[in-house]
Amino acid sequence: MPGPLLETLKGTKQGIAPVWLMRQAGRYLPEYRELRAEKGGFLELVYDSEAAAEITVQPIRRFGFDGAILFSDILIVPHAMGQGLEFLAGEGPKLSPTLLEAELSDFTEAKERFDAVYETVRLTRAQIAPEVTMLGFAGSPWTVATYMIAGQGSKNQEPARLLAYRDPQRMQAICDAISDMSIEYLRGQIDAGAEAVQLFDSWAGSLAPDEFERWVIAPNAKITSAIKQSHPETPVIGFPKGAGAKLPAYARETGVDAIGLDETLDPAWAHASLPEDMPVQGNFDPLLLEAGGPMLTKRVRHIVNAFKERPHIFNLGHGIGQFTPIEHVEQLLAELRGG
Repeated sequence: MPGPLLETLKGTKQGIAPVWLMRQAGRYLPEYRELRAEKGGFLELVYDSEAAAEITVQPIRRFGFDGAILFSDILIVPHAMGQGLEFLAGEGPKLSPTLLEAELSDFTEAKERFDAVYETVRLTRAQIAPEVTMLGFAGSPWTVATYMIAGQGSKNQEPARLLAYRDPQRMQAICDAISDMSIEYLRGQIDAGAEAVQLFDSWAGSLAPDEFERWVIAPNAKITSAIKQSHPETPVIGFPKGAGAKLPAYARETGVDAIGLDETLDPAWAHASLPEDMPVQGNFDPLLLEAGGPMLTKRVRHIVNAFKERPHIFNLGHGIGQFTPIEHVEQLLAELRGG
């Protein structure tokens, strides 16, 4: 029997909005920090299927969320494409050589790196209740490309944006390669037990409208279409962070089943502008969750009320911050669920 989250993604409104939080498995949880201290680095955890499954289950055990989001990272795809990947303490991810220094053809594919992630999905699915939805994910091609080109996070994604303007054919080849690898990766997650998948386009907001159409909408439409061909019953959530006024076009043209909303959007505008009855997810500011207090309660009520006429999954506008107090998450859930 599908749980409330999966039912919502398939278009059925619930009496109480199901909830999960982006980055819910992570550093704000003491049980995660304890396991991380025992096991070592972030990438080592991702490729340790038993540890990654335990991390995925930790927030379900503590909070009873309606969805379990795979503990992994969007940069596993470039790693499987053959680009070097490491996570340096205090500095974030580093990819080498960058696509400013090398060509895709210089890399040697290592798709076996996906196997540990698939095993994490299988182990997690076996540990969670049937009504808890198992969520897989991948980074969208534009966002992944920004890291592959610059070798790390970059201010305003300038290296990738410049390459897209100067050599759009090369950028097209990069996005096509990422799309093809992501399709295989997502299909593997679904075959392992993921019941829905999310496409994270964290840097979609840095693009001009024409560029957004080419580098965000088109690649996400390609991936979604491929998933629909092979796994037509699996919902796809699109999350183009920062899309703003371009969000309705994304919703219409990509073919995704549900739309993730960042915290900058007016939920009343989103409800009025998005296709009727399309499920929506998100919109709560992660910093407000960190702050807590009466504003938290007020905002939960505002978002729930704004989306009462359409299928709605309560979530954040981006990932939960590492300094978020546990009691604030409990406050959010109590308000949402009437506890």
